[in-house]
Amino acid sequence: MSDLFWLTDEQMERLRPFFPKSHGKPRVDDRRVLSGIIFVNRNGMRWRDAPREYGPHKTLYNRWKRWGDMGIFMRMMDGLSAAKAEPQTIMIDATYLKAHRTASSLRFKKGDPGRLIGRTKGGMNTRLHAITDQNGRPLSFFMTAGQISDYTGASALLDSLPMAQWLLADRGYDADWFRDALEEKGIRPCSPGRRSRGKPVKYDKRKYKRRNRIEIMFGRLKDWRRIATRYDRCPNVFFSAICLAATVIFWL
Repeated sequence: MSDLFWLTDEQMERLRPFFPKSHGKPRVDDRRVLSGIIFVNRNGMRWRDAPREYGPHKTLYNRWKRWGDMGIFMRMMDGLSAAKAEPQTIMIDATYLKAHRTASSLRFKKGDPGRLIGRTKGGMNTRLHAITDQNGRPLSFFMTAGQISDYTGASALLDSLPMAQWLLADRGYDADWFRDALEEKGIRPCSPGRRSRGKPVKYDKRKYKRRNRIEIMFGRLKDWRRIATRYDRCPNVFFSAICLAATVIFWL
């Protein structure tokens, strides 16, 4: 099939340092299996429907599950972004990801933190919070249930912020505690104030116009059908799919 996805030799060389060591029997072709994993995630198909050119679908799923549990896909994004990011100006925002009924149909066990799916006006959703560099390439993600506010995501991502001069954010992040926390890190916030503020907040409107790049980033992530619609019950599996998509789209 001519429309299949295949990683190039150059891309494999960038990813190979993040592969776990093979113990005992050597792994099957990494390029073939990883290309098949990417194809399945990008097209939102079932593992059993993967094209035969990628080998047995059970091999693809087992590699996906095992590497996801080991955090390999998150490590790929973190490692490549740390080497190539341009964080002089960073951006923060969040988006909703629609949860399919298969992701939220069963009850979770007692003591389980849950599936990070919440009910909003648009139905059952997961909320993805992100930090990007000045070119709109993702640096870090944080996932919550759909009804969770921007402030929760901002608080969780605060410690992972890189050394930067500016942070661009919409008025949903206009809070005194957040501005103070950024100032303590030496980061200047560029964000309009909420309409409820008595005194208008001054900000650089020309610089703020570049914030559309994080919106473009979310749009490109949602081009992957497994990201735009969440089919996975396990939040760790879904988060691995997000990190893999971000790695392939922005860092390879």
